[in-house]
Order: sequence, then structure tokens, then C-alpha cells
Amino acid sequence: MVNSNHPRSFMNEELMAQQGAGLAVFPLIIGLAVAVLVIAAMWKVFTKAGKPGWAAIVPIYNIVVMLEIAGKPVWWLVLYFIPVANLVATIVVNVGIARSFGKSVGFGLGLAFVSVIFVPILGFGSATYGGSPGQAPGEIAPAM
Repeated sequence: MVNSNHPRSFMNEELMAQQGAGLAVFPLIIGLAVAVLVIAAMWKVFTKAGKPGWAAIVPIYNIVVMLEIAGKPVWWLVLYFIPVANLVATIVVNVGIARSFGKSVGFGLGLAFVSVIFVPILGFGSATYGGSPGQAPGEIAPAM
């Protein structure tokens, strides 16, 4: 039987609590680093497409900008609030974004399902914006 009033017992519990807190901080730091990477990459994707980079950090408006880059109507924003339709819209929009940068449908699926990897590839890679799918060459996408 362990005597919980013993000073060593308290020190062990305190040490275990400190170690547990330290273990909780590590995933938090990694998560924040990944979030900063993806935000910076999305910022770069937006600027490559001639859109304001700061739009990457503005909720809802960043979806509007993604719709513009993908060549989809702004009313599709409503689809993001409908269950199941939001999944389909996300896939279609990401494929449209990939196509507007000259990438394949497979790359668009990567953007939709593994965005933490594919957004930095698109943002920091050599891909250039060629206009929204269905847009005439040289035509400037309408600004909102």
C-alpha cells in the first residue's frame, strides 16, 4: 500500500503532471506550425491567382475567393452550409482550383483530401495561374 502523505509520493505526482503538460505542448506546437504553413501556402496561392493574399485568413471570404479562382459562381457558398453537398462542392472547387493552375484532377483530389500537403505544393511550387476553367485565354477573372 502506498502512503499518499509521504513527501516522495507528492513529488512523483507533481513530476508526472509536469511531464504530462510537456507532452501536451508538443502536439500544440506542431499543430500551430502546420497551420502557419498552410495559411502561408494558401496566401501564396491567392496571390498567384491575382487575389489578395490576406483573404486566406478571412473566414467565409476565403471560400468566395476560392470559388472565383475555380471559376464557380459565388452562390455556391450556400452549398458549403448543406451537409453532403459541402463535401461535393469542396471536391469540385478544389479540382477547379487545380485545373486553373494547370494541374490534374488527381491533384485537385489531393487538394480536397490532403490539403496540408497539396496546398503548399501549389503555393510554393512552380505552378502558375492560367485563369479559371472555362475562362478565355487572356481574360481577367471578375473581381468581387
